Amino acid sequence: MLDRAGLRARVRTTLAAFFDRQEERFAGIEPEALAPVLAAARSLVLGGGKRLRPAFAYWGYRGAGGVDRPEVVAAVSALELVQASALIHDDVMDGSDTRRGEPAAHRRFATLHAEGGWLGSREGFGQAAAILLGDLCLVWSDELLHTSGADPDAVARARPVFDEMRTEVTVGQYLDVQAQATGDSSVRRASLVARFKSGKYTVERPLLMGAALAGAGPEVVTAYSGYGLLLGEAFQLRDDVLGVFGDPAVTGKPAGDDLREGKRTFLVAAALEAVDAGTAAAFEKRLGDPALDAAGVAELRDTITTTGALARTEARIAELTAAALSALGGAELEPEAGEVLRALAAAATRRTV
Repeated sequence: MLDRAGLRARVRTTLAAFFDRQEERFAGIEPEALAPVLAAARSLVLGGGKRLRPAFAYWGYRGAGGVDRPEVVAAVSALELVQASALIHDDVMDGSDTRRGEPAAHRRFATLHAEGGWLGSREGFGQAAAILLGDLCLVWSDELLHTSGADPDAVARARPVFDEMRTEVTVGQYLDVQAQATGDSSVRRASLVARFKSGKYTVERPLLMGAALAGAGPEVVTAYSGYGLLLGEAFQLRDDVLGVFGDPAVTGKPAGDDLREGKRTFLVAAALEAVDAGTAAAFEKRLGDPALDAAGVAELRDTITTTGALARTEARIAELTAAALSALGGAELEPEAGEVLRALAAAATRRTV
């Protein structure tokens, strides 16, 4: 059996080789100026990450009867470049300082500007460079998919899923930004954002991409969609909990960052539903304050806990995960892959993968 750590290593090797090819390309343009761009991409993509999206795509492919091939591993590795693009842009929009325990891309480029004594605003340059790097990673995701060496017919089947996924995550990101701007703290909007910003593109679409690569039938596609949609939402709810209660050593971001950024998550929406108008107003006043200190974070956490919002979110995660596993049982999958997909469900919602 190919263990998950083995697949992660193969994905990393594929991505490292891809970046080596980009270095050769940049050498013919302006290597010294472009070196920091490639270094930032390498640092983010190769320096961490759980490779969940390639894992779901690969095992979705295997579950539908696909045979292990390095070309398929290369094709699903393109999902990591979509993820890199989303993370870079997300950090710019949120004004985040760190990602995976390292400076966020826009901070990294701002430091480059300052150390070089360059003209203009270091922050402006950092944001512009990071936006371009995020765009470049999205372009690269196309390139890696189409140069993977996978069967052209299989790639053609997978392409509509890949395109739909990238549209959905972008729309979900906009809905998240818009909710923060309008102050929409409803559970309905929080669930919609969770589904589109992260859930669908983390689990459902990668699975369906793997199914398309394998030429899966409708029974498998239906089971994957049911499993993926539910599990993807559970994954995002776990992310929301970690964004408020997570250990920075594990998450790679400061504790309570989601509260400082004003994220209108299911966790926050559930808390606001459970309090009176005065408490809600006080909570809303502190939510989204970039200067929120440790005491302020602790106070908001306490409200989330005492209202039962944390318990409600945990219960929802468990409910969605159980329903996802039930949906997966609706198709006859290759046994090894079915076992791995069940294990991935637990790992994605407990963050052990």
